[in-house]
Amino acid sequence: MKRVGYMLLYVCLIVVAVFQVFPVLWLFLFSLKNNQEIFSKSPFSLPSEFRWENYLKVWDSGIGSYFWNSVWITGVAIVFTVLLASMAAFAITRMQWKGSKLVLGLFMVGLMIPIHSSIIPLFNMFLNVNMIDNPWSIVITYTAYNLPITLMILLGFYYTLPREIEEAAIMDGCSVHRIFFKIIFPMTIPVISTTVIINMIYNWNEFVFVNTFISSDEYKTLTVGIQNFIGQYMTDWGAIGATLIISMLPILLAFLFFSNKVVEGISSSAVKG
Repeated sequence: MKRVGYMLLYVCLIVVAVFQVFPVLWLFLFSLKNNQEIFSKSPFSLPSEFRWENYLKVWDSGIGSYFWNSVWITGVAIVFTVLLASMAAFAITRMQWKGSKLVLGLFMVGLMIPIHSSIIPLFNMFLNVNMIDNPWSIVITYTAYNLPITLMILLGFYYTLPREIEEAAIMDGCSVHRIFFKIIFPMTIPVISTTVIINMIYNWNEFVFVNTFISSDEYKTLTVGIQNFIGQYMTDWGAIGATLIISMLPILLAFLFFSNKVVEGISSSAVKG
């Protein structure tokens, strides 16, 4: 009976996997068709000819610039967020100072604020400092809004680290900065991998802030730039499918190579003591 139960479980998991993978596979085949195949044949039919030129068409039309903007803005925001959250987690959990609980409470309040409820105040602030249509306004916004959730994930892991490691380092003459960068920070790589993936998903897919603060095509990211291609290729549905596949590819690759790190990091940060 136990073996039958495992077989049923595997069958259910396979069915769920098929339902999860099928839309991505369908979109990929969709991106390799022309309009005639899309509208005259079955939606589930294979392309009569794999039209890779759809990808070259959208890439040569400017999507490469949007893709690069998404890459560097996402990367820089992730570095700032993870580094600042790690420092805050270290200060709150490993150091004793007045106001640590108050600071932690202020960070946690950030989790209760709807992300896009402050668009108008942020717009006014960036307008006053001449940072509208500046990609650094997006980096600052992403960093600020991702700090609370990143800190919350890191806290559980930092609480589990034995204090004997720091005591031994202090006895050897290490400063606080060296303890953090040389000892504590490298030990938190598993949970940092989790926060990197979570930040990447949000930063890469975010639309409203970029659409509000950025107006020139030079600084637009992929999520906003795709809107231009939808209008430009309104009759070329294969090209639209190609832009969607290009926008999905980094997230899919990140999950493919780092999904185990996400589970490991969440599990380790959920245990205290």
